[in-house]
Amino acid sequence: MNHESVTRQDDPHGDTAEATRGIHMPDHYPYEIATRTRNLTLIWQPGEGDAPDEFAVDQLGGLLTFHDLEALRNYCDRNQCELVEDGGTTLDLDVVRQWADNPDRVPDPVSPGLLLEAWNFFEDLSHTLKAAPPLPALGPIHDSAYEKIFGGETWTIEETTAVRDLLHAGLHLWEQAVHGTPFTRPEAADRHPHRAV
Repeated sequence: MNHESVTRQDDPHGDTAEATRGIHMPDHYPYEIATRTRNLTLIWQPGEGDAPDEFAVDQLGGLLTFHDLEALRNYCDRNQCELVEDGGTTLDLDVVRQWADNPDRVPDPVSPGLLLEAWNFFEDLSHTLKAAPPLPALGPIHDSAYEKIFGGETWTIEETTAVRDLLHAGLHLWEQAVHGTPFTRPEAADRHPHRAV
Protein backbone atom coordinates (compact mmCIF):
# COMPACT_ATOMS: atom_id res chain seq x y z
CA MET A 1 0.00 0.00 0.00
CA ASN A 2 1.28 3.42 -0.89
CA HIS A 3 0.67 5.32 2.31
CA GLU A 4 2.29 8.50 1.00
CA SER A 5 -0.41 9.05 -1.60
CA VAL A 6 -3.12 7.45 0.55
CA THR A 7 -4.09 5.10 -2.27
CA ARG A 8 -3.41 1.46 -2.98
CA GLN A 9 -0.57 0.66 -5.35
CA ASP A 10 -2.90 -1.32 -7.57
CA ASP A 11 -5.48 1.49 -7.75
CA PRO A 12 -5.83 2.22 -11.50
CA HIS A 13 -7.47 5.57 -10.89
CA GLY A 14 -4.80 6.90 -8.53
CA ASP A 15 -7.04 9.43 -6.76
CA THR A 16 -9.03 8.08 -3.84
CA ALA A 17 -11.04 11.28 -3.74
CA GLU A 18 -12.95 10.20 -6.82
CA ALA A 19 -14.21 7.14 -4.98
CA THR A 20 -16.05 9.08 -2.31
CA ARG A 21 -17.02 12.31 -4.06
CA GLY A 22 -20.74 12.88 -4.02
CA ILE A 23 -21.45 10.10 -1.52
CA HIS A 24 -22.91 10.90 1.90
CA MET A 25 -20.41 9.88 4.54
CA PRO A 26 -20.68 9.83 8.34
CA ASP A 27 -18.40 11.80 10.61
CA HIS A 28 -14.74 10.82 10.44
CA TYR A 29 -12.70 10.15 13.58
CA PRO A 30 -8.91 9.68 13.56
CA TYR A 31 -7.89 6.29 14.91
CA GLU A 32 -4.15 5.85 15.41
CA ILE A 33 -2.49 2.44 15.44
CA ALA A 34 0.88 2.40 17.21
CA THR A 35 3.55 -0.23 16.58
CA ARG A 36 7.29 -0.29 17.13
CA THR A 37 7.98 0.13 13.40
CA ARG A 38 5.53 2.93 12.57
CA ASN A 39 2.30 4.61 13.50
CA LEU A 40 -0.59 4.75 11.06
CA THR A 41 -3.85 6.63 11.36
CA LEU A 42 -7.15 5.30 10.06
CA ILE A 43 -10.56 6.89 9.66
CA TRP A 44 -13.15 5.38 11.96
CA GLN A 45 -16.78 5.85 10.94
CA PRO A 46 -19.64 5.07 13.33
CA GLY A 47 -22.41 3.03 11.78
CA GLU A 48 -25.70 4.69 11.02
CA GLY A 49 -28.82 2.96 12.30
CA ASP A 50 -28.16 -0.77 12.52
CA ALA A 51 -25.05 -0.59 10.33
CA PRO A 52 -21.79 -1.69 11.98
CA ASP A 53 -18.95 0.69 12.78
CA GLU A 54 -16.27 0.57 10.10
CA PHE A 55 -13.07 2.15 8.84
CA ALA A 56 -12.79 4.12 5.61
CA VAL A 57 -11.61 2.25 2.52
CA ASP A 58 -10.61 3.22 -1.01
CA GLN A 59 -12.65 2.41 -4.10
CA LEU A 60 -11.15 -1.08 -4.31
CA GLY A 61 -12.03 -1.88 -0.72
CA GLY A 62 -8.50 -1.40 0.60
CA LEU A 63 -8.01 0.10 4.03
CA LEU A 64 -7.12 3.81 3.97
CA THR A 65 -4.09 4.60 6.12
CA PHE A 66 -2.26 7.86 6.76
CA HIS A 67 1.22 8.51 8.10
CA ASP A 68 0.12 11.54 10.10
CA LEU A 69 -2.86 13.63 11.06
CA GLU A 70 -2.04 16.33 8.51
CA ALA A 71 -2.36 13.85 5.65
CA LEU A 72 -5.69 12.73 7.07
CA ARG A 73 -6.88 16.36 7.30
CA ASN A 74 -5.90 16.94 3.67
CA TYR A 75 -7.84 13.86 2.61
CA CYS A 76 -10.95 14.99 4.48
CA ASP A 77 -10.68 18.52 3.07
CA ARG A 78 -10.32 17.15 -0.45
CA ASN A 79 -13.35 14.92 -0.04
CA GLN A 80 -15.43 17.42 1.96
CA CYS A 81 -15.63 15.08 4.95
CA GLU A 82 -16.05 16.26 8.52
CA LEU A 83 -13.12 15.24 10.70
CA VAL A 84 -13.94 15.09 14.42
CA GLU A 85 -10.52 15.28 16.04
CA ASP A 86 -11.83 15.37 19.61
CA GLY A 87 -12.87 11.73 19.30
CA GLY A 88 -9.46 10.39 18.28
CA THR A 89 -8.13 7.11 19.66
CA THR A 90 -4.67 5.50 19.84
CA LEU A 91 -4.29 1.73 20.13
CA ASP A 92 -0.89 0.15 20.88
CA LEU A 93 -0.90 -3.12 18.97
CA ASP A 94 2.59 -4.06 20.13
CA VAL A 95 1.36 -4.47 23.69
CA VAL A 96 -1.67 -6.37 22.44
CA ARG A 97 0.56 -8.70 20.42
CA GLN A 98 2.89 -9.32 23.36
CA TRP A 99 -0.03 -10.26 25.58
CA ALA A 100 -1.64 -12.47 22.93
CA ASP A 101 1.66 -14.30 22.32
CA ASN A 102 2.35 -14.97 25.97
CA PRO A 103 0.59 -13.15 28.83
CA ASP A 104 3.23 -14.35 31.30
CA ARG A 105 6.04 -12.53 29.51
CA VAL A 106 4.48 -9.07 29.33
CA PRO A 107 6.69 -6.89 31.58
CA ASP A 108 3.83 -4.72 32.88
CA PRO A 109 0.23 -5.67 33.63
CA VAL A 110 -1.99 -5.16 30.59
CA SER A 111 -5.18 -3.20 31.19
CA PRO A 112 -8.35 -5.16 30.41
CA GLY A 113 -9.54 -1.91 28.83
CA LEU A 114 -6.73 -2.13 26.26
CA LEU A 115 -7.70 -5.68 25.37
CA LEU A 116 -11.32 -4.60 25.06
CA GLU A 117 -10.29 -1.74 22.76
CA ALA A 118 -8.32 -4.16 20.59
CA TRP A 119 -11.24 -6.59 20.53
CA ASN A 120 -13.62 -3.87 19.33
CA PHE A 121 -11.03 -2.60 16.82
CA PHE A 122 -10.64 -6.01 15.21
CA GLU A 123 -14.40 -6.49 15.01
CA ASP A 124 -14.75 -3.13 13.22
CA LEU A 125 -11.84 -4.03 10.94
CA SER A 126 -13.46 -7.35 10.11
CA HIS A 127 -16.71 -5.58 9.19
CA THR A 128 -14.71 -3.20 7.00
CA LEU A 129 -12.75 -5.71 4.93
CA LYS A 130 -15.45 -7.48 2.96
CA ALA A 131 -13.03 -9.89 1.23
CA ALA A 132 -11.38 -10.98 4.46
CA PRO A 133 -12.39 -14.08 6.41
CA PRO A 134 -14.42 -13.26 9.50
CA LEU A 135 -12.97 -13.40 12.97
CA PRO A 136 -13.52 -16.66 14.88
CA ALA A 137 -17.14 -17.20 15.78
CA LEU A 138 -17.97 -15.88 19.21
CA GLY A 139 -19.51 -18.22 21.74
CA PRO A 140 -20.56 -18.23 25.39
CA ILE A 141 -16.95 -18.23 26.56
CA HIS A 142 -16.31 -14.96 24.67
CA ASP A 143 -19.52 -13.46 26.08
CA SER A 144 -18.40 -14.37 29.56
CA ALA A 145 -14.93 -12.86 29.06
CA TYR A 146 -16.43 -9.69 27.58
CA GLU A 147 -18.79 -9.18 30.49
CA LYS A 148 -16.06 -9.80 33.05
CA ILE A 149 -14.07 -6.86 31.65
CA PHE A 150 -16.83 -4.51 32.77
CA GLY A 151 -17.28 -6.27 36.07
CA GLY A 152 -13.58 -6.25 36.92
CA GLU A 153 -13.58 -10.02 37.32
CA THR A 154 -10.64 -12.35 36.61
CA TRP A 155 -10.71 -14.46 33.46
CA THR A 156 -10.41 -18.22 33.64
CA ILE A 157 -7.62 -19.91 31.68
CA GLU A 158 -10.18 -21.01 29.09
CA GLU A 159 -11.49 -17.46 28.68
CA THR A 160 -7.95 -16.11 28.42
CA THR A 161 -7.11 -18.64 25.70
CA ALA A 162 -10.28 -17.78 23.76
CA VAL A 163 -9.46 -14.07 23.83
CA ARG A 164 -5.85 -14.75 22.82
CA ASP A 165 -7.08 -16.73 19.79
CA LEU A 166 -9.42 -13.90 18.84
CA LEU A 167 -6.70 -11.26 19.15
CA HIS A 168 -4.24 -13.37 17.15
CA ALA A 169 -6.80 -13.60 14.34
CA GLY A 170 -7.34 -9.84 14.52
CA LEU A 171 -3.61 -9.10 14.43
CA HIS A 172 -3.25 -11.35 11.40
CA LEU A 173 -6.12 -9.53 9.71
CA TRP A 174 -4.47 -6.17 10.44
CA GLU A 175 -1.12 -7.25 8.98
CA GLN A 176 -2.74 -8.51 5.81
CA ALA A 177 -4.83 -5.36 5.44
CA VAL A 178 -1.77 -3.09 5.79
CA HIS A 179 0.60 -5.12 3.64
CA GLY A 180 -1.96 -6.10 1.03
CA THR A 181 -1.26 -9.84 1.23
CA PRO A 182 -3.90 -12.47 0.41
CA PHE A 183 -6.27 -13.17 3.25
CA THR A 184 -5.70 -16.49 5.02
CA ARG A 185 -6.58 -17.78 8.42
CA PRO A 186 -3.87 -17.74 11.13
CA GLU A 187 -3.06 -20.64 13.41
CA ALA A 188 -4.81 -20.57 16.76
CA ALA A 189 -2.86 -19.58 19.84
CA ASP A 190 -0.87 -22.36 21.46
CA ARG A 191 -2.87 -24.26 24.02
CA HIS A 192 -0.36 -24.16 26.87
CA PRO A 193 -2.01 -22.80 30.02
CA HIS A 194 -1.21 -19.21 30.89
CA ARG A 195 -2.03 -16.95 33.73
CA ALA A 196 -5.60 -15.68 33.73
CA VAL A 197 -6.20 -11.95 33.42
